[in-house]
Amino acid sequence: MTENNKPLPLAGVRVVEFTHMVMGPTCGMVLADLGAEVIKVEPLAGDSTRKLLGSGAGFYPLFNRNKKSIAVDMKSAKGREVVLKLIATADIVSENFKTETMQKLGLDYATLKQFDERLIYVSHKGFLPGPYDHRTALDEVVQMMGGLAYMTGRPGDPLRAGSSVNDIMGGMFGAIGAMAALMQRATTGKGQEVQSALFENNIFLVAQHMMQFAVTGKAAAPMPERISPWGIYDVFSVKDNEQIFLAVVGDGQWKTFCEAFGYADLFADNRVTTNNDRVLARGWLIPELRARLAQFNRAELSQRFEQVGLPFAPITDPQHLFDDPHLQQTGGLAPMELPDGRATVVPLLPLKLDGERLGLRLDPPKLGEHTDVLLQSLGYSADDVAALHADGVVL
Repeated sequence: MTENNKPLPLAGVRVVEFTHMVMGPTCGMVLADLGAEVIKVEPLAGDSTRKLLGSGAGFYPLFNRNKKSIAVDMKSAKGREVVLKLIATADIVSENFKTETMQKLGLDYATLKQFDERLIYVSHKGFLPGPYDHRTALDEVVQMMGGLAYMTGRPGDPLRAGSSVNDIMGGMFGAIGAMAALMQRATTGKGQEVQSALFENNIFLVAQHMMQFAVTGKAAAPMPERISPWGIYDVFSVKDNEQIFLAVVGDGQWKTFCEAFGYADLFADNRVTTNNDRVLARGWLIPELRARLAQFNRAELSQRFEQVGLPFAPITDPQHLFDDPHLQQTGGLAPMELPDGRATVVPLLPLKLDGERLGLRLDPPKLGEHTDVLLQSLGYSADDVAALHADGVVL
């Protein structure tokens, strides 16, 4: 774990979260990485995300680092008492369960604000209040109905993005709203409810394509079929069955590219003098470049593009990023222990504060790892804690 003696921006802020899966936990992760004490309240069986397989296996360790875990039977009277005492110490409550679930537990904002007008309550949902808010949403659902899958896939073949983009960004916007509410509370003395939603987040992601239509009057084509604004902006299959993305996005770069590869004939061709000319000539220009560049391997093209300052990117599988020299040398990966005891590294937030990355203070917690110490901090005696364990109220 990273050692850093500098005070973090949200040090002293306590967050109590009732979250699972990705959206809510992302909000807590961002706040925790920024220094807040984030306490994850789990049912006795644990957050179901802990047990996911396949593409969900990485959810729990990634989005629950830097947090503490307390496991409580919230359906019992004694369990609710524990939770309410914990919330009474919080600056922020964050949740991403169904509204009815939080209401039944007496943990909705309307109920909690009666006890503490300074409380900030972050609610992560599928939709903001409106005609759709009764629906059950998932990242893939809103990608399909919100135009993102249409833009990602080929015509007639909608395809979800290759990451939980709405869940992650929705959690980030929840965190942004929470920090804004903290700043406003410093002036007004009052908290508020912050709402973030998957569907509205997805609309923000495709807003550029909506506005493209507003400006041009022409519907945006799916990304694989779009008319690129750049003459060369493509994935190329090259020697040894490798792939690389290459871009030449301006007239100056076109000159650099032609000089770097000795393509004087192309540079002199008045059909491709300007970027717009090259866009219109893509039908013959790109096949010509594919044939010429196929003689190189990926390393050779990478080296030449890097030498002359042209944009390029080897096509990389996610697992290979653990070995990425830039991530390793710039501190972008922090050592972490998984809940089962295995060691790994984890990507950090993609930012620096005062020249330093925001590191790992706590490994993703084991279920109920901090139950006893948190109960004691709330005033429960050792005998009280033992009784709560014996009665099956806490784990």
